[in-house]
Amino acid sequence: MIRRFTIGSLLPFFASSLIANAQTPASNYTLTILHNNDVHARVDQVTMGGSNCTLKDAEAQKCFGGYARIASFINQIRQQKANQAVIVLNAGDSFQGSLFYTYYKSAALWPFINYIQYDAITLGNHEFDNGVPELVEFLKNSENLKLVVANINTDKESSLKPYISRSSVITKQGEKIGIIGLITEETQILASPGPNIIFENLKNSLEREVKILQSQGVNKIIALTHIGLAEDVKLAAAVEGVDVYVGGHSHTLLSNTSKNASSPYPIVVKRPSGDPALVVQAYYAGIYVGDLEVTFNEKGVPISWKGDNVLLDSKIPQDQQLVAMVAKLAEPLQIFRQKEVGATSVELVGNRDVCRYEECNLGSLISDALLYATKKQKTQIAFQNGGGIRTSIPQGKINLGQILEVLPFSNNISVFGLKGSDIRLALENGVSRAENNTNEGTGRFLQVSGLRYSWDPKKPVGSRILDVQVRQTDGTFIPLQNNIVYQVTTNDFVRMGGDGFSVFKENAINPSDNGMNLEDALVEYIQFLSIDSPAIAPKTEGRINRQ
Repeated sequence: MIRRFTIGSLLPFFASSLIANAQTPASNYTLTILHNNDVHARVDQVTMGGSNCTLKDAEAQKCFGGYARIASFINQIRQQKANQAVIVLNAGDSFQGSLFYTYYKSAALWPFINYIQYDAITLGNHEFDNGVPELVEFLKNSENLKLVVANINTDKESSLKPYISRSSVITKQGEKIGIIGLITEETQILASPGPNIIFENLKNSLEREVKILQSQGVNKIIALTHIGLAEDVKLAAAVEGVDVYVGGHSHTLLSNTSKNASSPYPIVVKRPSGDPALVVQAYYAGIYVGDLEVTFNEKGVPISWKGDNVLLDSKIPQDQQLVAMVAKLAEPLQIFRQKEVGATSVELVGNRDVCRYEECNLGSLISDALLYATKKQKTQIAFQNGGGIRTSIPQGKINLGQILEVLPFSNNISVFGLKGSDIRLALENGVSRAENNTNEGTGRFLQVSGLRYSWDPKKPVGSRILDVQVRQTDGTFIPLQNNIVYQVTTNDFVRMGGDGFSVFKENAINPSDNGMNLEDALVEYIQFLSIDSPAIAPKTEGRINRQ
């Protein structure tokens, strides 16, 4: 399921998307922009939900993407338009999300990035999941990579500083194209960049770099961003001089053909001057590649455009050199993938379009596993951030590889005391972005065990939680008490303040952050449930109610 957002909420920003006269004078300039984002280490082809593609899936032609198919499609367009201007862009979050990354880290990614030869790439927040050293290792091995991020200050992080430029100027068919990178300002709480990196204001950083490029005579400017669709649209309506926003982070599908699209491709936004700015994004997991053709007039203003996200299905051939590379990387992983840990009679829904906005059965299962793993510490309440759930598990046998793809971050389990009033604050933070799926930071939405809560998205942030009830040992529920200290468990990322949960970091009582790994806890819990049943069947049961 792909959750839609309300176009009406953004209509004030949209200009007419009527394409101008197809005949272009000689002074006009046409550029093709190929782009992807949020591949999340899906080195091999995947299902439409981003899960590992099985042999059965492949035989049924239900596999999509993978670097072998991404590269094949990009090279096909490059060959078709050999005498035309073509650039290839990557909007970040190449790291994290598959067993390839869990096993190899960035060594599984840079050979493919090098092969594709992106003209420019920006950073996503997940590039910092394993800290700066892993990112630097990736960049050391990435050949001729133009990495652009305008709103990151690395003056105190000397190992990273040499690899990052605020912008880049690319010449194609005699014309200069300016590329400015942006990363979400919330990277500090979404990942682990360390204390030495500062993430600066998006608008100020973008406007500063636009002026620099314009002073160099560049009048065709692209913002390559990892900030989410809503932020792209906001910037497009407020900043002059940027013609195209190639984005990522919110995993949004824009399409003129797919019934699951959130909006047409591209979104057209009216700038302060009245000129159009085009906004595009290409879903996630490498399932699509965006293909946007834009014609600019002599002033660098888009006057016509066409294109769409292209589904990389079985009709797109795979690059056989990369197929062989993927197969070699996959060999050591088979022992992990094939280890059976249980079975499920229902789909375990881990889709971000569900788990970040409402109760999902996989979120409940993981939260229950947290309580099970910490029962000796007499925990009462468990929280799992929706953003930590990375994919779904289909009905059938469950193997370890699938568990690691759902929970790829190797988080430890934390246990601590927390007053009821602080639990309410945590729940408020969890729903603070959940009224709209184009918002940034929706991964903070909390899946729960041991309590149930209701909330109203129409109320102001900070006062959306309507009711919270805590489960008792006999299975009944009573209202949360503000002054009672409850024993709480969650993953260490959230406990240490990730996803904006400063209340956990600052107010935790006697915290212990060195528990077992979360993925191990989920495996043990599934095996425990399997003692009495050949297959688990978790369901949603009203733990979270949206009014």
